[in-house]
Amino acid sequence: MTFTPASSPFDITERKIAYFSMEIALSKSLPTYSGGLGMLAGDTLRSAADMGANLVAVSLVHRRGYFQQHLDAVGQQTETDVPWQPESLPSAGQTIVLRLQSRDIAIQAWRFDVVGVTGHVIPVFLLDSDVEGNDPWDRRLTDHLYGGDTYYRLCQEAILGLGGIHLLHALGCQPEVCHMNEGHASLLTIGLLEARLAPSPLSAATDADAEAIKQQCVFTTHTPVPAGHDKFGVDQMVNVLGHERAATIDRFGCLHNNLLNMTYLALRFARYINGVAMQHGKVSQAMFPEYDVHAITNGVHAATWLSADFQKLFDKRIPDWRTDNNYFRSVYGIEPQIIEQTHQRGQQRLFATIKERTGIELDPNVLTLGFARRVATYKRATLLFHTPERLIEIAEKLGGLQIVFAGKAHPADNAGKAFIREVFADAAKLNNSKLRILYLENYDWDLGEQLTNGVDVWLNTPLRPYEASGTSGMKAALNGVPSLSVLDGWWIEGCAEGATGWAIPDLDNEADEADALYTKLEHSIAPLFADQAAWAKMRRHCIGMNGSFFNTNRMLAQYIANAYFPLEASNPTIDRSAMREEVYQAALV
Repeated sequence: MTFTPASSPFDITERKIAYFSMEIALSKSLPTYSGGLGMLAGDTLRSAADMGANLVAVSLVHRRGYFQQHLDAVGQQTETDVPWQPESLPSAGQTIVLRLQSRDIAIQAWRFDVVGVTGHVIPVFLLDSDVEGNDPWDRRLTDHLYGGDTYYRLCQEAILGLGGIHLLHALGCQPEVCHMNEGHASLLTIGLLEARLAPSPLSAATDADAEAIKQQCVFTTHTPVPAGHDKFGVDQMVNVLGHERAATIDRFGCLHNNLLNMTYLALRFARYINGVAMQHGKVSQAMFPEYDVHAITNGVHAATWLSADFQKLFDKRIPDWRTDNNYFRSVYGIEPQIIEQTHQRGQQRLFATIKERTGIELDPNVLTLGFARRVATYKRATLLFHTPERLIEIAEKLGGLQIVFAGKAHPADNAGKAFIREVFADAAKLNNSKLRILYLENYDWDLGEQLTNGVDVWLNTPLRPYEASGTSGMKAALNGVPSLSVLDGWWIEGCAEGATGWAIPDLDNEADEADALYTKLEHSIAPLFADQAAWAKMRRHCIGMNGSFFNTNRMLAQYIANAYFPLEASNPTIDRSAMREEVYQAALV
């Protein structure tokens, strides 16, 4: 389907796709995201704006943000709010009333415009319950991203799904496709049922009504980790949503193990379901065998994550890259030494930031590894320290090794916080004249950008198969940074051994995996890093091979063709299931 850009600045009634996400990284100055899910959502919308998609987005305002991270001398994390004033944004001009907890809650919305390279606008509506006249407790419901207890979270997710769809309808937007970016927004399906049946009650809904809603909905699942699928008790569901909605959810078979599982609600009402990498699609299919699960591999928005120096270089040498990321293949027309020099300027910026924050001056001639992501136990931040004497020996052989860590643990994740303290403790024991280990506090958009722009190798050590996709390594690759990673998530598709990076094999235990990591570091990475000409060619491969594919322009085009407006809708003779199986098998070889 070809999109015709909406009239300037936009006409909300023209928008055919509604994208719902609990978090969206819209601007470095707005604390409306926590990590990878929000970054992906923001990058998706930036590509939608560049491509002129007829899309509108919905999220919550998160008046007090996620949190600012503070780390003491031993790595103990504490948190403070990040308040901001959404009143600085334009109002949506519409307030709706949502019935929750047996009372009415007024919901207003603020509009943030994502503007593409051609001026096309993607309006994002940020729902806000801080409305005069609401119950004081209700006014706080849109304050904290992933805050509070399960009751608070269910209220938030009801506002996102139910409130979001009713707001769009009140604004005159009747989307043909509603995309649920994770299960947080799955109550929009019940909102669609309410709108379809009005003024009749939900009890009048038939199987035909449910099927009609299903034909509107697309669902992307992002995690094979059980904790990533929100679940609520039946009593809580009734108390928050009311008896009629609860009975409807039950009647259409949306409870799972006698719980309101938001993932299963989305699965029940989605005509297209996908994981976020080829391997993750396969893992998700095994998790949900009663549903047909596809795969669309994540990407990143190139113009957001490329360093300023690379952007200048590509504007000069590959001028069409901003509108068509396939042109990154043309990087092979740029001399490798120019790629290396451009990366060095990004590293200079990163090292200046590190010196400003810590007082420590890193050596640009020493191999620098980067490890930065949300802190969770399955990501295994400390695998690198499994055999400390081996790491020290490698650092001495290399003439030096620098390792930069960053990442936040959720305030309630005590195990994640313990991992941060472990990294601090290991650093205190191991730091010497040849080995330098740093942990930078308050990992955010800006720091993530600088790290992926400036390190030499991106390290990733998740426990298989819990890495759904991962996007930080994609950002690094765009900037000519190879990965050293476990073969999981996107890296199964992105790893060309010795060309775009190196694979840590999946072995029987952590000791063997750590040994493989050390062996790759010592015998594959170090010799190549010492050969400046060969290393510069690898940087070019990262951009040409991975940058040209792992971007949200390609990703969104796949959503448009496969999920939003699939070809079989207009040509039922196409057997896309066979085509998908061929792609799966090719990717997993």
